[in-house]
Amino acid sequence: MTKLLVLNGPNLNLLGTREPGQYGHETLKDVEEKCRQVAAQFDCEVECFQSNTEGHLIDAIHKAGVEFKNGECVGVVFNPGAYTHTSIALHDAIKGVDVPVIEVHISNVHARETFRHHSYISPVAAGTIIGMGTKGYPLAIKYLLED
Repeated sequence: MTKLLVLNGPNLNLLGTREPGQYGHETLKDVEEKCRQVAAQFDCEVECFQSNTEGHLIDAIHKAGVEFKNGECVGVVFNPGAYTHTSIALHDAIKGVDVPVIEVHISNVHARETFRHHSYISPVAAGTIIGMGTKGYPLAIKYLLED
């Protein structure tokens, strides 16, 4: 069975309660379950990880890179949260490993504050899904798993 990583950055543990007008009412647990259901249709296991700590996210990306090289992981669906706009370290981690990463954002970051318009992740991501709500996660999973 193949595996993929669904990785979520800072404050995404607050989904369902944080700014529901912007992010909706689904919890992170709801999103993770939706991801597992979609991946199961492709006989794929989902590993979910969320951290508010940049270094833990970097470690997860490095681990996924090793697993990709070993044929154990097909890719990463990554919502880096606010680190999108600040983290050169996450950019370098993705660039340094050979694993496809799909960047996902629940809200349309380009319709928000100007500082959210720049992404350090997009240049090293295999693709980006922005503003599709939590539906972006299953779309990213299907992209990674469909031949």
